[in-house]
Amino acid sequence: KREAEIDRIVRGCVGVRRTTGQHPGGIVVLPHGEEIYTFTPVQHPANDMTSNIITTHFDYHSIDHNLLKLDILGHDDPTMIRFLEDLTGKNAKEWPMDDPKVISLFQSCEALGVTKEQIGCELGSLGLPELGTNFVMNMLKETKPKNFSDMIRISGLSHGTDVWTNNAQELVKNGKCTLSTAICTRDDIMTYLILKGIEAGTSFKIMESVRKGKGLTEEMEKVMVENNIPDWYIWSCKKIKYMFPKAHACAYVMMAFRIAYCKVYYPLAYYAAYFSIRADNFDYEMMAQGLSVLQKNMDMIDSRINSKTATPKEEGLKDDMMLVREMYCRGIEFMPIDIYRAKANRFQIIDGKLMPSLSTIGGMGSKAADMVESEAQKAPFVSRNEFKNRCKVPATVVEVMNKLGLFGNLPEDDQLSFFDMLSGT
Repeated sequence: KREAEIDRIVRGCVGVRRTTGQHPGGIVVLPHGEEIYTFTPVQHPANDMTSNIITTHFDYHSIDHNLLKLDILGHDDPTMIRFLEDLTGKNAKEWPMDDPKVISLFQSCEALGVTKEQIGCELGSLGLPELGTNFVMNMLKETKPKNFSDMIRISGLSHGTDVWTNNAQELVKNGKCTLSTAICTRDDIMTYLILKGIEAGTSFKIMESVRKGKGLTEEMEKVMVENNIPDWYIWSCKKIKYMFPKAHACAYVMMAFRIAYCKVYYPLAYYAAYFSIRADNFDYEMMAQGLSVLQKNMDMIDSRINSKTATPKEEGLKDDMMLVREMYCRGIEFMPIDIYRAKANRFQIIDGKLMPSLSTIGGMGSKAADMVESEAQKAPFVSRNEFKNRCKVPATVVEVMNKLGLFGNLPEDDQLSFFDMLSGT
């Protein structure tokens, strides 16, 4: 659907068309009659000739004066919130932003009814947008946020460049400032300077210079000193390379709080939504066979990560596995995939358990999963071979599904059809 929408937009642009290949962060369009090779050579990443990915040789900013880029990005958070509304039957706008249990997730995992020993994490923010990475969780441990306002400041710190690391982190540790007084978003600078008596226009110019990473001019620094701005504040301004706007931080935190509310109070809906939308590396065989099987696979991947032999895919599996482990420890289980009831790309809540999507089966692509869901609604399958032929599923995937018991007693071949063929009927 997103690809179709992008093509529709590009067709509406006069004199442009969409390029082939991928451009991180958006879509590059070209004048009619031109190819990308006019503007840049192309290459396989890391000179790997076996890769089917082709990228531009030059960084986009080297040629952005000649080409137009459209930033048409997908947004998982609104999609997830809509999914949560559908599953719970509730209006997300009615979920509070000051629930004590939700706020406690950023200090401990107690509200989830689990211990840090069980889930391997002392916070409850795993799987929450912008707040579940190791970088942000370490920040949460150091700053100990207590309310919504604190979380906006955390969001600003985590999205800036040299705003937390090599800056506010050191100031907080040394007692120079606290989370509430540190520079966290670009707006903080202007409002603080105005409150200290600096003229509004000058305060705005200082904010713009700092948030763009240009630091302070001698004149700006002189004005700040004359108005008794602390030395640590001026030092912090000089270190900053980029700052997040407060409105963006607020929007991100609102999304995170609504999703966190479901994680606490509607756990089945939360995990169904997360695994459907965000868990790109969910593997049915490795993760949906119970806690003991999951832990065994996690131990195997941990050993590879520790020995630095893990692939990027295995590292991605680890992230999803941690949330699956948390789910198991909260008493929620998966049920086996039923090929007649399972959805192609969506987890379902059935009888108090989660049924994974068909696309979580190893080797099952999204299009093949769509085909299985569609064919399963038309008529029952009479054999595994018929399933393979009707759904266009590779034989290797059929073998995996059979090993996992997803076909039940379905025979490999339709013997009756074979004898009918011999008799000529």
